[in-house]
Amino acid sequence: MHIKIIGGGLAGSEAAWQAASLGVPVVLHEMRPMRATAVHKTEGLAELVCSNSFRGDKLDNAVGVLKEEMRRLGSVIMRAADTARVPAGAALAVDRERFSAAVTEAIASHPLITLTREEVPRLPPDEGVPVIVATGPLTSPLLSADIAALVGSSHLYFYDAISPIVHGDSIDRSKVFRASRWGRSLRAISAPACPERGRDAAASNACGLDDGDGDYLNCPLSREEYTRFYEALITAEKAPLHDFDDPRFFEGCLPIEVMAARGVDTLRYGPMKPVGLIDPKTGREAYAIVQLRQDNLAGDHFSLVGFQTQMKWPEQARVLRLVPGLENAEFVRFGMIHRNTYINGPTVLRETWQTRMRPNLLFAGQISGVEGYVESAASGLLAGRNAAALALGRPLRVPPRTTAIGALAYYVSHADPRHYQPTNITFGIMEPPATDGQKRKKADRKTAYGERALAELARWDADGSGVEPGLPEAGCLQPRRGVR
Repeated sequence: MHIKIIGGGLAGSEAAWQAASLGVPVVLHEMRPMRATAVHKTEGLAELVCSNSFRGDKLDNAVGVLKEEMRRLGSVIMRAADTARVPAGAALAVDRERFSAAVTEAIASHPLITLTREEVPRLPPDEGVPVIVATGPLTSPLLSADIAALVGSSHLYFYDAISPIVHGDSIDRSKVFRASRWGRSLRAISAPACPERGRDAAASNACGLDDGDGDYLNCPLSREEYTRFYEALITAEKAPLHDFDDPRFFEGCLPIEVMAARGVDTLRYGPMKPVGLIDPKTGREAYAIVQLRQDNLAGDHFSLVGFQTQMKWPEQARVLRLVPGLENAEFVRFGMIHRNTYINGPTVLRETWQTRMRPNLLFAGQISGVEGYVESAASGLLAGRNAAALALGRPLRVPPRTTAIGALAYYVSHADPRHYQPTNITFGIMEPPATDGQKRKKADRKTAYGERALAELARWDADGSGVEPGLPEAGCLQPRRGVR
């Protein structure tokens, strides 16, 4: 028996790799380039469109733990990301083109994976063959309507935004300074394990092995410059949002205009926060900061960190050129708004990523109700393994909630369906470690989460223990505030 996977994004590619690695043939359907989307630019698998960052890569944060768990479970997405990484402080950011090429090559060359370039406009009929829907937030209208008919009113939507990218040689370097927040550079953190050590100079620089003193370009703003920028931003003309009168945005990826409308200082506590960045010209923190992160290995493209926007393109050029250092910025890509589609996981999914109404139909990726590149790939990892188990007639398995990947599966299938919104992985949805009655420091608590998660994952992967998935009613689980 083979497996059908619809969608060649991060989740679909990871699911295909995992299933094929277990010896099960896979047919992977990807509609590009036969049918384009509003934001994809290439026909490569796992093309990144919103950001080039996989976020934190240390074990003192939940997404760092999740990435390490995925590495230990043989993730093709993490292998490609580690190979294609570019400087980004304590985060894991990648060269988009190199990352997509690595994933595409791995999938296309696997002897058990057949890559088919065609649109799948309908859910395949229930013929006993496991099917994984991993079509992402930009699911085609026909398939989206078919999914809505299956899951009913639990089929939801929200709007998402992507940040602009500028040419590096159009940045006025005399007005910006290079630094990572709190001095956390990739060179200092992960250079010894860098996969590019010993190769050519460009690759070594991409791993932060040069003599630079930070991984971000920082554009400092004075109070007057910030006020001028803020006033231009809140009066700029926005792109219209079609189809819905009451658009919803995911809180973790808000357009800068939406944040600015919440108060004049909101941006200064968000994407423009200056803390941890000392301007060498003044010896102190600026009033506000715009950070630019290297977007490709060559270092000639830089994205504006956290600057998702729905401004019209001419307005973006006008407003963003008010930022010191970007007065003559040339834009590789303007920011834009697109509609994301996702299901209400608690009403539709089991922990195994199977649907409750059709056990051989699974969902993975952002359409399944997770948020973030890493979380999407993680859902694909478990969906691929469990689809393979269905095909082989073996028990389906999910890691325990003490692991990040198991906690994510539990959250998606058990959160309160009445107020459901996709979530990133946080320590708040993992079972807290035992304290033995002693109060620990915050840093020690975070370390305890990571150490326990990796130990529990090793035990689960080695002896087959862990959750025996059932079909409990959707509960009222929500992330605990204050734990990330």
